[in-house]
Amino acid sequence: METKNIIYVFIDASNLWQAQKAKGCFLDYGKTIKYIKRTFNGSDIKVFYYTSFPADGTRSYSIDGKFKFFTYLKKGLGFEVRKKELKRIKVTDECGEHIEEKGNMDVEMAIDAMFHIKKYDTAVFFTGDSDFLALVTHLRTNGKKVFIFSTKNNASEELKTGGDGYTDILKVEENIWGRGLKRRTEK
Repeated sequence: METKNIIYVFIDASNLWQAQKAKGCFLDYGKTIKYIKRTFNGSDIKVFYYTSFPADGTRSYSIDGKFKFFTYLKKGLGFEVRKKELKRIKVTDECGEHIEEKGNMDVEMAIDAMFHIKKYDTAVFFTGDSDFLALVTHLRTNGKKVFIFSTKNNASEELKTGGDGYTDILKVEENIWGRGLKRRTEK
């Protein structure tokens, strides 16, 4: 009798963006999910994608392509896409007054991982943030296998060693990469 291994994947888009910039290519999510399912002998897989986006009118370029991409992930690949608008915060420091944007999705990732804990056997996190160590430890204590994907320069040492395995996404032998990155031209 074949043992089931249901895999839930939690992708921190901002952390993954650093890997894509380092590689000079976009990740091909279809290939990546097939790779994960095969690598961890998954019987089923569900993917959550966490991202934030700029508020309307805060960029000199259109962000319509970003929303088309979210639709592709959701309808084309079946991902759960969790998104929120970047929070704009007025900051005053030694350089004067300016606006900082924040769009951290760590809490949303942790909530989903805990809310669905009885539905999966293996959790795969695309993040390098040491804040996830407590979550990883809790999941492992509750019998889950936990694997981390990030890059050597973007993953904390604690997180690299805290799970059941760590993979530097830039060193994955299989081709999981898509088209090359292009620099945005100002309009």
